[in-house]
Amino acid sequence: MAARVQTPQRKVEQMLRITYNGTAREQRWTLCGRLSGPWVEELRSTWERIRGESNGGMCVVDLSDVTSIDERGESLLRTMKEDGVRFVARGVDMRHILNHLRSKAQPSLRRSLAHRGSDCSQASEDKQ
Repeated sequence: MAARVQTPQRKVEQMLRITYNGTAREQRWTLCGRLSGPWVEELRSTWERIRGESNGGMCVVDLSDVTSIDERGESLLRTMKEDGVRFVARGVDMRHILNHLRSKAQPSLRRSLAHRGSDCSQASEDKQ
């Protein structure tokens, strides 16, 4: 006889893991998780502190294991790009976001998809 035991589900807050490896020639940052909410400010403060202490060199930020980015995260990535960072990314969505960091005028993927979704719903309303 099997019994099902229900346990209360706890909401697990998604985190961002920040890994930094610096040499005289290169700084490499690897991010894993969600670049959103309080984690954006955590990355910003860590970034500013370590970049201020470093002697320059090429900087690479690996976003291959980032699962989502909010608008504040995009803004931080834009600032980092303007500071000369080279990004490594995997996946169509992440590459699309990185391509749009160059232009503040172009909407991000999230806003583009949201807008396109509203166009679709408007089109279906027009058909009725």
